Amino acid sequence: MPVPRSPYDRNPVILCPVCTNWTRRPVVDGRRSYRDTSRMVPPARHLLRAKDLADARYFEPLTVADMAGAAGLSPAHFSREFRRTFGEAPHQYLLTRRLERAAALLRNTDRSVTDICLSVGLTSLGSFVTTFRRVYGTTPRAYRAVFPPAQRHIRIPDCVARAYGRPQNRTFREAAPASRP
Repeated sequence: MPVPRSPYDRNPVILCPVCTNWTRRPVVDGRRSYRDTSRMVPPARHLLRAKDLADARYFEPLTVADMAGAAGLSPAHFSREFRRTFGEAPHQYLLTRRLERAAALLRNTDRSVTDICLSVGLTSLGSFVTTFRRVYGTTPRAYRAVFPPAQRHIRIPDCVARAYGRPQNRTFREAAPASRP
């Protein structure tokens, strides 16, 4: 495919190696700067690095600029490429991760809705309830009521679980006592 170029243009339009979009090559000191493509990482790896950041640190106040910094792209370019690759905007992906974690905490713990809202990285309880209702079709309190209380998940007393969960105080290569007939 020929490169579109204007006869009056000092900066020719080239194909960007990261996102395969047409872009302008900068002119530095009267010469075009050529990128060393031998060290470039495929675009999916950049975006996966940002996606992993969102998965690992969803409870922190992450922004699209933070995720773009992890991917090594500008925020606008990162948002376009993230949406094109994964099918949703970076902020929406982060919000989805937070709501999934909040739903798991509602099902499996007896913590308050406010505490869960703050622990998954959201700052407004009203926005959390509204967004949760939009995604799950019910409020967090009604969602929790559908599942049994967390105390019912415990089948044995805590003291018994702790006693059986302790190590047997064996050292490395210590053989169990051999039974002789």
